Amino acid sequence: MPKTKQTPLGILTESIGLYFSNFDKFLKYMSFPVLGQIAGLGLVFLFTYFYTKYIPELVEKYTILDNFNVLILISIALALPGLAIFVKAFWEYLVAYGAVNSMLDNMLKSGKVYDFDAHTELIKRRTLSFVGLWFLFGIFSFLALFPPFWIICAVFAVYFVLVFQVFTFEPALSPIGCVKRSLMLIKGHFASTFMLMALIGILTYVFIPQLFIKLFDLCGINNFLSQIILPFINDLPDINLEMYGFKPIAKTDIALFTIQIFAAQIFIQYTLPLRSILWSMWYKELNQDNKRPSEKLMEKSHKKYGSKKKLDKNIIKRASEKNDEF
Repeated sequence: MPKTKQTPLGILTESIGLYFSNFDKFLKYMSFPVLGQIAGLGLVFLFTYFYTKYIPELVEKYTILDNFNVLILISIALALPGLAIFVKAFWEYLVAYGAVNSMLDNMLKSGKVYDFDAHTELIKRRTLSFVGLWFLFGIFSFLALFPPFWIICAVFAVYFVLVFQVFTFEPALSPIGCVKRSLMLIKGHFASTFMLMALIGILTYVFIPQLFIKLFDLCGINNFLSQIILPFINDLPDINLEMYGFKPIAKTDIALFTIQIFAAQIFIQYTLPLRSILWSMWYKELNQDNKRPSEKLMEKSHKKYGSKKKLDKNIIKRASEKNDEF
């Protein structure tokens, strides 16, 4: 029997179910990519903060430090450990865009996810193409920063939303080929895709982060963390906002806002698997309607007669031509 078509809402519901039924595994899988970025940046900030704060005393105590080149080299050396952790975690986070897609078939068959390392390795083996795809994504994101391109980039963002799914499931395609294939898949399904983008965006970028931020507020976690970073905020230079017509902002509010921003970013990144699952399922749904007639005929043949039996190529060619005439 042919696969039953699913509605966008049905795909969203099933994606949420698959994500939360394997939440503990995804939580563990995403912890280093997410928290590693925070830890790396935190180390860079702490080392450079204390270094710059005590430079006058260090220079006075050690004359060798009374040299600009030496100071710069020490700054770089102090920042390297944190940067190394950040880069490693950031790369693992980018790889997760493809690895989670590869896990989908297992989840659909068994409802479980496993062999994280194997799925991750499938993406890392194609590092050059993967970096090329992210390079194209970076150019697109850069153009989207400029107001004249906002509308056109917003439209193309819908058409290009499946590029990482195409990269995972169609390994023969180049990065540009992935972009073209995504556009072809979305063509004719723009409204449904946009609706899915809006729903998953509200859920993972707004609702879930804000829900946890509110819970943390009620538990006093945000206030506790803001007090930890408040001494660093107090060392920042004051900006006279009144001269620009704005009310002055208390340092405690800046500290609390900083904690909330970081918390929101963490929860957004932890929900990457949910977004990947949804778009992988949408890819498979749309891919049914974008197969050539010959491919569909071959699939029906395999199901009816077994995978080892094949139709004659001339029959497939005539069937394809006949479908194209209609």
